[in-house]
Amino acid sequence: MSTVSDKFRSRIRAFLKRNRSLQTRFLAELVKTPSDNPPGDCRQHAERARQLLQALDFKVRAYPVPSDSVRAAGMQSATNLVVREKFGPVRGPVIALNAHGDVVPPGLGWSVDPYGAQIRKGVMYGRGVAVSKSDFATFTFALLALKAAAVAERHELGGSVELHFTCDEEAGGEIGPLWLLEKGISRPDFVICAGFTHDITIAHNGCLHLEVEVIGKSGHAARPATGVDALEAANGIMTGLYALRKTWRKRRSATRGIDSPTLVIGLIAGGINTNVVPDNVKFRIDRRIIPEENPQAAERELVAHLRRLASAWPGIRIKTRRVLLARPFTPVPGQEKLVAVLQRNGKAVLGKRLPTHGVPLYADARHYSAAGIPTVLYGAGPHTLEEANGHRADEKLKLADLYAATEVVALSLADLLGSKA
Repeated sequence: MSTVSDKFRSRIRAFLKRNRSLQTRFLAELVKTPSDNPPGDCRQHAERARQLLQALDFKVRAYPVPSDSVRAAGMQSATNLVVREKFGPVRGPVIALNAHGDVVPPGLGWSVDPYGAQIRKGVMYGRGVAVSKSDFATFTFALLALKAAAVAERHELGGSVELHFTCDEEAGGEIGPLWLLEKGISRPDFVICAGFTHDITIAHNGCLHLEVEVIGKSGHAARPATGVDALEAANGIMTGLYALRKTWRKRRSATRGIDSPTLVIGLIAGGINTNVVPDNVKFRIDRRIIPEENPQAAERELVAHLRRLASAWPGIRIKTRRVLLARPFTPVPGQEKLVAVLQRNGKAVLGKRLPTHGVPLYADARHYSAAGIPTVLYGAGPHTLEEANGHRADEKLKLADLYAATEVVALSLADLLGSKA
């Protein structure tokens, strides 16, 4: 049941409908500002976002991340933006809305300028337009509509809304959301993070990136027996990893949308020259961790298996190095309140109940949930990432989806901050 009046809700809807063109231009300006990660130089995007927010009369706090932390994350620059809006004298919850402005590089195959924000038949194209610059616009205009309705109706809301706009999700989120939490800059009661689909995401996979170095001994290619072939051993080890991967199919997650653990060997490098027995090969593993698994245990299991595989190759040594360990995003008590209010308003706006599910990706939501904060992912995302060409050429977003998601979020914020909540 809504905690605000029908008139208040009508004010929100009317404001959003009236300002659709402005919201579209806001999103377009962000898409036109490159923020590829890598290389991870996101200063320009943060500054443009701050300018756009200030033009809407928001007070924006910019928090540049120290250069040593930025370099450790594999980036060149990072600035976190925080907006805080307090509603009414009545004490109420603090709700944070988080989206990231960094994007994967555009790659090949585009039919349009990836930074052009071109619109065709109600669909905007551009890198990051769906993941997740769209939700800069979703969350900004949801908050703007809430402010406008509160002023017009003098409605007694209680609590605060914060915008957390960060720029390191593609690098793990540790100098974005996690940094804001660890520095004590914010401690919200609830968080809504940028969405991947129209469903409400309540869980996602974790991820281990592990670098494996296979060390042998060089020798002349004319006399290969004088060396210890690291590439031959690496090939055998990788074959063993692919066999291990098949056994994980029996480990099934109970969360809809998430299946089993996965493993991909995504990078490999090594060797000295064509006529030399290779003495060193490095490869990197991406191991996805389902919510039911313990991340540290998954890492120990994988390292132990690598050592067993390497032991079959005389003269071979291996070294392993953790590059990333992202824990899964799992529900914490209180998440059900966010789900209920989003489902109620999703039904009112979209005419259907928003289902809950998990996704096999990993995202910034895990940092908030790990801190004990009830969190979900919901926003202007597409029905599926494939539909939006997420991380592919011609990434796109239906503007009607942007407008609908903004209305759902705005109405949900009103209910969460309503005096009867």
